[in-house]
Amino acid sequence: MTTGERRAVSGLAGLYALRMLGLFMVLPVLSIYSADLAGASPALIGMAIGGYGLTQALLQIPFGFLSDKVGRKAVIVGGLILFIIGSIVAAMSESIYGVIIGRCLQGSGAIASSIMALLSDLTREQMRTKAMAVVGMSIGLSFSVALVLGPVISQPFGLAGLFWFTAVLATLGLLVIWKWVPTPQLYAPQREATVQTAQLSDILKHPELLRLDLGILILHLIMTATFVVIPLRLLELDMLARDHWMVYLPIMVLSFLAMVPFIIVAEKKRKMKPIFLLAISLVALSQLLMGLMTSDSLTALLALMFMYFMAFNLLEASLPSLISKIAPAGQKGTAMGVYSSSQFFGAFIGGALGGWMYGAMGIDAVLIMCGVLAIIWAVAAMGMQPPKHLTGKVVDVPETELNKADDFSARLLAVPGVEEVVIVLDEKAAYMKVDKNSLDEQALATALA
Repeated sequence: MTTGERRAVSGLAGLYALRMLGLFMVLPVLSIYSADLAGASPALIGMAIGGYGLTQALLQIPFGFLSDKVGRKAVIVGGLILFIIGSIVAAMSESIYGVIIGRCLQGSGAIASSIMALLSDLTREQMRTKAMAVVGMSIGLSFSVALVLGPVISQPFGLAGLFWFTAVLATLGLLVIWKWVPTPQLYAPQREATVQTAQLSDILKHPELLRLDLGILILHLIMTATFVVIPLRLLELDMLARDHWMVYLPIMVLSFLAMVPFIIVAEKKRKMKPIFLLAISLVALSQLLMGLMTSDSLTALLALMFMYFMAFNLLEASLPSLISKIAPAGQKGTAMGVYSSSQFFGAFIGGALGGWMYGAMGIDAVLIMCGVLAIIWAVAAMGMQPPKHLTGKVVDVPETELNKADDFSARLLAVPGVEEVVIVLDEKAAYMKVDKNSLDEQALATALA
């Protein structure tokens, strides 16, 4: 990478991580500390936990479109300011309703798609996959760190202190985008990183992509519903709230390490579908056993939490990879936009549904519901086609070929390893899906020449 690319990737990955850290830090403590707020009920606490997901889901794609019109940085700064305002509202609230409003405002700064588009503007095509992988790793890391930091910070400073801390993190994000991340010379919507309006209907009709969108919705529904009740279950087993980080830290580290061999087998041995189905089954099994177990054993609960988080991390890493492999050439950005919106809708539904079910039927009912939903997902996923291991590649179309696009496309398709080609004349670019293991680079260079 060039110096500018390194600054762009480090800055935007850090910015994404800071923001997600602020959203996730409250998950392990909100159901404990918000019980003291005026008007608090299990259903409203669930709304507070998942509220950010509703506004994120509704505004994710519109903010991406807006960034094409007014510039990426302007939208990102505006989104961070909304996040800061939401954090302050939640920090100063003495009622559960104020916290819900604050969480929804936090989510309204839906800048994920704008960050990815800016990353695309600031990196060359051959560096883009690596750059996006770094951002993806930062999101996973921020989730793990958040589960540990949340209980640590909330112990001395309470829920208000936690929200003030998230406001400080977002303010640091403003400094990163202003001082560290380069400003692109040109905002050029790149189809692999931005949503294209004309493609939305095609993506929404694609059965394999819809299956994955359903999957990420259920995965995050289960995640937020789980965090409505798991902190309370730990309290029932005489584990003080200030000590919960001692549970989350080793579980998150060990579960991350445990999932790595499965990722390697899935990618290198091309066993993506069986590993994927195994992970969904482990989510279902862990949730059902947590809901059905009658013992007061903390050890048993921790073992099941380890199983759940290992499967969760594995699925969280696998789903975007599957979207990338399955999305048609030139439509990855649109597919990821729909996928992200599904993810955040799931988080909202999980918080709201989990809170209501906890109030009506208790902790066990929430966990059993999560297990049943995972079984439904597993059944739906059984019909998925084993994905081809393809990667995206974008090449410039020579001026002399623009009037003979069909012939040029046919030449590219004749190259061994090239599976799909879409030529976009306005961009003078050809979007391809290629099998890197069988791609004949020499033949491709000849075809381009």
